[in-house]
Parts: sequence; C-alpha cells; structure tokens
Amino acid sequence: MITNRQLFTSYLAQTSDFPLSLEIEKAEGVYMYDVSGKKYLDLISGISVSNIGHRHPKVLQAIKEQLDKYLHLMVYGEYIQSPQVKLAALLASKLPPALSCSYFVNSGSEAIEGALKLAKRYTGKTEIISFKNAYHGSSHGALSVMGNEIFKNAFRPLLPDVRICEFNKEQELEKITSKTACVIIEPIQGEAGVRIPDYGFLMKLRRKCDQMKTLLIFDEIQTGFGRTGTLFAFEQFGVIPDIITIAKGMGGGMPIGAFISSKEIMDTLKDNPVLGHITTFGGHPVSCAASQGCLEAILEEKLIDTIYEKEQLFKSLLIHPAIIEVRGKGLLLAVEFTNYEFNKKVIDRCIEKGVITDWFLFCDNSMRIAPPLTIELEEINYACSIILQSIHEIQNNI
Repeated sequence: MITNRQLFTSYLAQTSDFPLSLEIEKAEGVYMYDVSGKKYLDLISGISVSNIGHRHPKVLQAIKEQLDKYLHLMVYGEYIQSPQVKLAALLASKLPPALSCSYFVNSGSEAIEGALKLAKRYTGKTEIISFKNAYHGSSHGALSVMGNEIFKNAFRPLLPDVRICEFNKEQELEKITSKTACVIIEPIQGEAGVRIPDYGFLMKLRRKCDQMKTLLIFDEIQTGFGRTGTLFAFEQFGVIPDIITIAKGMGGGMPIGAFISSKEIMDTLKDNPVLGHITTFGGHPVSCAASQGCLEAILEEKLIDTIYEKEQLFKSLLIHPAIIEVRGKGLLLAVEFTNYEFNKKVIDRCIEKGVITDWFLFCDNSMRIAPPLTIELEEINYACSIILQSIHEIQNNI
C-alpha cells in the first residue's frame, strides 16, 4: 500500500531535500497531533500564521456561517460582498485615518506585489529601496526587494531600479532621492533573526521619505495582528507608513492578505489603466469572514494585553551558557546559538520531544519562537524546559 509519505515525495513539489515530513492529522489550540497520536506544542504558529491558535472557535463559526451563504462570486472589486466590506471597516477602525482603504489578496507575497505597483503608479517613479536581509516573499517582484543575494541570483533578471540599503543605519537614508518611488521595510526584521531598529531610525526614515515625496511601505506580514505586543508593530515606533502590507496572522489559518493605504492613493489603481490591479480570488468571502473572526477574537479576548508577560517569561527562562542571547519583541523571538549545526540539532531534538521550533532564513544560527498568542504560561514553562533539556543532551551527546 502506498503511504502518504511516498505520495508526498513523489507527487508534491518539494522545497528542499530535508522537509520536516511530519504528518499531522489534527490541530487544536497550541497543539498538533500526528497520525500516531503524538502531541506537539507548536512554538512557531506555522510561521506566525496561527496567532489565535489552531481552529479557534470564533474562526470556525465564521467559516461555517459563510459556507451556508456563498463561496466565490466574482473577481475582486465588482460585487458588494458583506465579509469583505465588514472586514475592511473593522481594519479601518483599528488603523490611523491614513490607512483606511484595503485591497484584499490571497497571500503576503501578493500584498507586496500590489503595494509596489501602487507606489509606482501613485508617484510616477520607478526606483525602490529595500534593506539587507529583508524578506518580502518569493514571487518575482517580492523577490526583487528581498535583501539576500543567495536566494535571488538563480532567478535574475529581476525587477530593475531596486537598491538595497543597510538596515538601521542612518547614513543609508541619504540614498533616498527624488527618484525613489518607495521604501519598503519591515518595522522589525523577521527572517534576519528578529532585528529591532533603533527608536529614531524609523522616524528619520519617515522624514526623509516625506522630503523626497517617496512613499513608505511597512511590511507587517509577520509582525501584525498582535505578534509583537501591539496590534501592528509600527504603533511602537511613532511612525505611520503610507502603505501597510498584512497577511499571515490575519486569517486565523485561512489564506488572505491585504495592502492598505489612503483612499486617495488607492484610487490611482482605478484608471490609467482601468483595473490597475486585479485578483480573482483575493478577498474570498470565507477567508474574509475568518479574518474578521480572528481579529475580533484578538480584541475581545484581550490577547495583546498578555504578550509582554509571556515575552518576559520566555526571556527569563531561556538562560543557558550555550545561548548567546534571546532577542525580539512580544512573541516574535530569536534564540541565538554559536552556529547553524548546533541550532539545527537542538531544533531536531525539540521536535523529537514534541516541541516544534524552527530557524530563520537569513539567521540560521538562531531558533525561532513565535507561538500562538493564546499560549498559556505553564505551556511556556514546559516549552522552555524542553529547549533547555535538548541543549543539555546535544552538548553531552546523549
């Protein structure tokens, strides 16, 4: 009999020669269960997706109610669909007035593509500035503004007029000129290993963009929806971008993303040409309903109010001579070791023991910790005990 593992390797396109290959049969809250019934504590939330845990009741209820009404009706922007307009209104109520108009897409990469197009269309300029070790997605435009050459070189030529600057270095801001359409930046870099800018850096970036009539895009795909201790990370830096991109934790496990700006800026996609940006499945009614349920759960359960305490508990427990530092904001943390080899062994041992962790694309000597915001304090204690136990066993070759 052919197993699912054989089907997985034979018929599904692979992204590496070493997939985790866990076969998960069920997920609930902060736990996943494989086909043998083994229980795993999820410390990475599917890479910051399951912010309110797996199969949150409010999200499930929203999905079920929408399933009884309709699924796909028409390409985005043609019909008035209740899940879309209600979600857009809820987002606008939680964002500054300059970020009141949403365009819904299917993923983070699509949100980036739309944001880049919007900036070029609105400004009439072509130059884009991004930052070293930034991750914005894998489609061609998103890949063009990625700040890592190893991941880009095999797919050139990419989008022209892209300049890569050093993150968190004020002198680099002088590269922003009147020719620059937009600057795209993660307010907290994720795949670089959770790098937090100096408080004044983003303010100076904002001022420089204003001087040069350049749009500022914040990529909050990984940092949004409470992950760093505020609903959106930009709230912690006193800076409001012109465009924000969101996805990942937005859908409660369903695929959805958005780029959001002002009505004035967004309206430039309506003409010259008409239908300046199009998506068939963007704003799918089931995903929008799930997203509204997800955001309402974050707000109603006051999950953000618990994030700082949970962050501090992780940082207080993860103390060991093998750990160089634990850095990050909220529940987006990086545990740094001396090298990738040691980190990978600890990660693998943790998975064997039923705690799922991971590493960062551009910082492979650091372990990712990004659990559902719903994780309880006793679960944090347990997870940290497993991490420390795994470190001890690897050091002693047990």
